[in-house]
Amino acid sequence: MPNRWPKALPTLTPEQERIREDFHKQWLQTLPRRFGLIEQFNQRYPLRTFTPGARTLEIGVGLGAHLQFEDLAQQEYVALDLRAELVQPIRAAHPAVRVLVGDCQTPLDLPTGYFDRVLAIHVLEHLPDLPQALEQVRRILKPEGVLTVVIPCEGGLAYTLARNLSARPLFERLYHQKYDWFVAAEHINLPDEIFAELRARFRITHQMFFPLFAPVVTLNLAIGLTLTPLPTARV
Repeated sequence: MPNRWPKALPTLTPEQERIREDFHKQWLQTLPRRFGLIEQFNQRYPLRTFTPGARTLEIGVGLGAHLQFEDLAQQEYVALDLRAELVQPIRAAHPAVRVLVGDCQTPLDLPTGYFDRVLAIHVLEHLPDLPQALEQVRRILKPEGVLTVVIPCEGGLAYTLARNLSARPLFERLYHQKYDWFVAAEHINLPDEIFAELRARFRITHQMFFPLFAPVVTLNLAIGLTLTPLPTARV
């Protein structure tokens, strides 16, 4: 079977790129205000791996929504994102957080075996080179460290219905065009693909499906996973 990684992303026009960047900000601000239950799951599930004194890396930190849930005074916290304009306000709001701009799919200038925790909250579904990102995570985690992941149930009936009642009408009202091209450029990895790449490198120690808890993708909106690195990757 030919290697499907990295995936080829759709080519967007300059106007679509502008809309894409703008809607990222719009949605990150809208989600906690209007859809609080799923946002509480997104942000509270990773707290189960917190221990005082931990070294934590959050990849894809965005506007820093998760930071208000963490006890930043009792850990060393590093926040990484690809977009400098998104993370700049974090430096002023959270001076104790070390903020880095970079691509988690490329070699990170971070020491091997340094972190106790890595958090990826609604990030893995976006990555065209998911295997390389997970290799980087595995490298910088301590052997006994933990990776915490939250992903959407992309492609499932419940998630599609929720999208059609939330993000889609907001997008189409703001930009007067169809939402489908945006989804095709954003959520490029489905849950089964993400699970396969995770299991090749990590052991799942805990999982939680939201909101029904039954482990069926099509009936839920999001999945939380806690994982530990395998001694050797099965790739």
